[in-house]
Amino acid sequence: MKKQFSVTTIVQAAMIAALYVVLTLLANVLGLANYAVQVRFSEALTILPYFTPAAIPGLFIGCLLSNMLTGCAVPDIIFGSLATLLAAVLTYRLRRFRWLAPIPPIAANAVVVPFVLLYAYGVGPLWLSFITVTIGEIISCGVLGMILLSVLDKYKGRLFVSDFHAQSEPGSLPMKKRPM
Repeated sequence: MKKQFSVTTIVQAAMIAALYVVLTLLANVLGLANYAVQVRFSEALTILPYFTPAAIPGLFIGCLLSNMLTGCAVPDIIFGSLATLLAAVLTYRLRRFRWLAPIPPIAANAVVVPFVLLYAYGVGPLWLSFITVTIGEIISCGVLGMILLSVLDKYKGRLFVSDFHAQSEPGSLPMKKRPM
């Protein structure tokens, strides 16, 4: 059976993608978005699958567009975006454990991005990239992301309601039926 997404889910995904792009471009202007030390403000959004499955395509598309717009190499565009997609799926799957939300994006980027830096840009040594990328991800996802999660958690019932999420969360409130 084919799963259809609601308009709300599509709009949320689009808004998350747009926010990711804007925040990455801001970090890029400040020289923080690319290369060995990356503190992308947009990476704080990687905790959003904790709240809504709409964040999965939103983060993937946002990362893909951001990498293209900031002039990343093709392997970075492909593998960096796939690392974000994997992290988003894992964050969503671990959503019952609030404090684990930043772990998948930190781990996925800490493993994938150093290889991308080495093979796409010639940035080495590999061990140093593992350290610098992990530190940047801990700042972006672990610190900024968890601050964002704590703030949004207070408003999750209003901000992240969707048909899909209401059906997948035991005890969550169903969406109200709207007259057509």
